[in-house]
Order: sequence, then C-alpha cells, then structure tokens
Amino acid sequence: MLPAEPLRRYVSTYSLTIVDPGTPTVFDQVYPEWPNIRMTAGGDMAACTGPGPLRTCNPICAIGPTSHATHFSLAPGRYWTVSLLPLGWARLVRLPASDFADRWEVIDRESSFAAFAPLLGCDAADRSLPDVAARIDAHLLGMLDRSVRREGDILKAHDALLDPEITSVSAFAERSGIGIRALERLSLSAFGFSPKLLLRRQRFLRSLARFMLDPSLEWSDTLDNQYVDQAHFIRDFRRFMDTTPRAYATAPHPVLWAAAKARAEIAGKPMQVLQRPDDSSREPGSPADRQR
Repeated sequence: MLPAEPLRRYVSTYSLTIVDPGTPTVFDQVYPEWPNIRMTAGGDMAACTGPGPLRTCNPICAIGPTSHATHFSLAPGRYWTVSLLPLGWARLVRLPASDFADRWEVIDRESSFAAFAPLLGCDAADRSLPDVAARIDAHLLGMLDRSVRREGDILKAHDALLDPEITSVSAFAERSGIGIRALERLSLSAFGFSPKLLLRRQRFLRSLARFMLDPSLEWSDTLDNQYVDQAHFIRDFRRFMDTTPRAYATAPHPVLWAAAKARAEIAGKPMQVLQRPDDSSREPGSPADRQR
C-alpha cells in the first residue's frame, strides 16, 4: 500500500505479510535494499544481514540500508514493513546512513529509532487494513517536524542512481549536479554506501528484479546491459546475495516473490530500490501478501 501523498518522497510502501496459524515457520531472504522498519503483532521474526545465525528481532526493529541479503524467518503471525526511501531516512532518522549500513537493531526506549516504537499500536486484528495504514500515516506525518539539509541534492542523486545509463561515478556526479567528493559524502550520509558500490548494487538489482517477476527466465535473459558477461554477474550475485544464482533460483521464496509482484502492481516497481520518490501516480491497493 502506498503511504499518504505527503509521505511519498520519504516512504515507498507499507506491506503486510500474514503467516496463517498452523503454517510452518517461513524462511526466505531479501535482496539488498533501502532501510525498513519491521514489526509484528503476535508473531515471531528473526533475521541476519549477511552470513550468520538468525537473531530474534521482536516486536519492532529498524534495518539500515543493506549491501548483503538479509535472511529471515517468520512464524505464524502478522508482519508489517514500513519501507523508507533515502530522503525518509534523512528526515525521520537523522543519523548518517553509513553508521547503520548492513545493521539492524530491536527498537526500545534507548534506541536511536525510539520515535518509531508507537507504530506497534497501529495494528490490531479487528482493524481494517486502510485503518492501520491511516494510523501509520498519522504517526509518520507527525515525525516530519524539521527540514532536511541538502534535500534537493538527495533527490537529484537518488534520481541519477535510478538511471540505467549512469555507469560511472563521474557520470553519477555530473547528473546529480554536485562534485565527486561532495557526492561521496552525500552518498555515505543519505544512502549508506559509496557511489561506486551504489551503482554496482543498482545494476545487480535491476537484473534480479527481472528474474523475480518471471523465475522461468534463464539468468542470461535477465542481465542488465552493464554486465560484460554472465561471469561478471555471478561475481556480483555472490557479493550481494552471499550465494550463487543457481542456489537462489532453486530455493523457495514464499514471501519475496509474492511481495515483488504485489509491489510491482501497487507501486509500479518490484523493488523498493527501483522506486522513485516521486513515483506516486498509482492508486493504493491491498497491502497483504498472504502466506498459506
């Protein structure tokens, strides 16, 4: 579901995943993406970004921008995700994104993300989905109490990053209208990673998105034009997903593939990282991705 209009340059979508009672715990992995706030009402979620054991992250957690896949598990329950865009991180979190890159933490009163904790009270089983979304809207709108330094530069850099014709840091800087060193500082502060890594991640995710929408495709049919050959793509796959294309394709993805199709229908793009902050032309649809 899309957030309220005033929030759409800060938040890409709200989504609800329901794992029905009696269903076995679901395991999946999410590709690298922008930051998220994840919360559960009566469920049990655990996660790990990159290799390592899953750690419990109930009932609400913040996940910074990632450059590795995040493995997760969901027991029966309801799970909401509030997907932040880079400008949303700058406006709502106010920490350098690089300080939280590839990291997550459970939100409590001592957390840097404590202002998001009241979101837990937005959901209840007897509330309609539009009602829950409206409550999330209201809380986030109440957090927009200050302007963001260099907001225009963040938006221009974000727009440039989404252009598949941008293949170098120098072209990224030129399109953004700022110098290379300024872009490097802005990238770490607002996006979490260096310009070079951001471009590499974007190239990879454009390819992965095509496969997620149609898993019947061969990987060679999904490759972005910036890839020299399939070996080049496989190196990136290992870097960002910590596995091989073959292993990923043969593993079950009960949450992510359904979510990609729902997001494409609602927001126009299958991934948060491919969505423009001004891409608000579509009407909100159902936010539920039901796992049975």
